[in-house]
Amino acid sequence: MSNDKDSFNVGDLTAALKDEDRAGLVNALKNKLQNLAGQHSDVLENLTPKIRRRVEVLREIQGKHDEIEAKFREERAALEAKYQKLYQPLYTKRYDIVNGATEVEGAQEDVKMDQGDEKSAEEKGVPSFWLTALKNNDVISEEITERDEGALMYLKDIKWCKIEEPKGFKLEFFFDQNPYFKNTLLTKAYHMIDEDEPLLEKAIGTEIDWYPGKCLTQKILKKKPKKGAKNAKPITKTEDCESFFNFFNPPQVPDDDEDIDEDRAEELQNLMEQDYDIGSTIREKIIPHAVSWFTGEAIEGDEFDIDNDDEDDDDIDEDEDEDEEDDEDEEEDDDEDEEEEEVSKTKKKPSILHKKGGRPQVNDGQQGERPPECKQQ
Repeated sequence: MSNDKDSFNVGDLTAALKDEDRAGLVNALKNKLQNLAGQHSDVLENLTPKIRRRVEVLREIQGKHDEIEAKFREERAALEAKYQKLYQPLYTKRYDIVNGATEVEGAQEDVKMDQGDEKSAEEKGVPSFWLTALKNNDVISEEITERDEGALMYLKDIKWCKIEEPKGFKLEFFFDQNPYFKNTLLTKAYHMIDEDEPLLEKAIGTEIDWYPGKCLTQKILKKKPKKGAKNAKPITKTEDCESFFNFFNPPQVPDDDEDIDEDRAEELQNLMEQDYDIGSTIREKIIPHAVSWFTGEAIEGDEFDIDNDDEDDDDIDEDEDEDEEDDEDEEEDDDEDEEEEEVSKTKKKPSILHKKGGRPQVNDGQQGERPPECKQQ
């Protein structure tokens, strides 16, 4: 969902998203396309007959191109499905090693060498594997608070699969039994109107069944009573707070147009874009390259590409020019140094502008038990 495309603006997005009926969404898109077609016909009428004929031939060429592109998308989908099946045995082996269900060759000898260290001898698998992998990605790490880390240490596996009706994909987070919530499976599904655009219809997450006093998405504030008040007990107040687990409660658009204004619609769109960015990052980067994110090797490839290096070189040249000018005035130098520090901090923040269910619990609390395959629906 791009803001610079005339084919679908914020108003159209709001009108489409508020309607749960998929047929209504399709009709909204058709109406928009028909309106655009009407605009294009006006353009053709203003052309001379010769130029109009040339444009008509160009449109025929475009139609043939679209037919080839449709075939490409169909074959690409089949190829992706083929290789997803080939990946599955590797993901199963990764799961077994990470969760201590199987031991790798040579590890037993290492255990014997660590006999003096009882903690090392008792550890199985790779502790905090997924927590570390998630924290090493800039997009995901901004969502993880210190309070979240205790719960994410119980994360055993993350899977994804395509869903057909409606189109989209689903993420599955498998947790060991833990003191924070009762769920052993949390899911997040993205329903797309158009996967190739991509155009998001809505996102649905699992409702987390928190244990009393363990909810990480809310915090309890205690306020001392005023002096002389009859009730001497502290006043408690609950309010929402930042947490990675807010990911499972995605932003929703009101059903009634009157409940939302243009500013709120834009805010919701930004929230949905950020939410989709997190989901697609987990799907496209974390799951297939988890060990590289765990070790930190994936960070270099993700952040320090050629384009960024060129931008950094330009920044260095600008800084050197500014330093030469600043030598003439120390006070201006101090002010500009502060500004450069603020700019530097801003650059470190990752860009999170991209497009943007309840599920039966799975009894997979035992460490060696594999989560079920995420099958295509």
